[in-house]
Amino acid sequence: MIDVSTPQARDKFYHSGDWKRVRKQVLERDHNECQWCKANGLVTTGRTATLEVDHIKELQYYPEYALDMANLRTLCHDCHNIRHDRHNDKQFDDEIFEF
Repeated sequence: MIDVSTPQARDKFYHSGDWKRVRKQVLERDHNECQWCKANGLVTTGRTATLEVDHIKELQYYPEYALDMANLRTLCHDCHNIRHDRHNDKQFDDEIFEF
């Protein structure tokens, strides 16, 4: 089981080769498009926004789904912030960076 019990453990996970590989696969599967925008008839790609890979079942509560592609989707930064109810854009988000 992947240890994601602390912010440091989650940071280590997001730096792992396994995460980088699966993240890339999810972006490719989703055609580098935000899935929420797409569902609303908009086209938001890596050319127009920062794309992030979201855990549908949140990583810290469901570590068993950490690398399960069925539990991952591509969202743009704005949609990802809405999804996690983040209103402070200056807050560091380790999910957005490709390490």
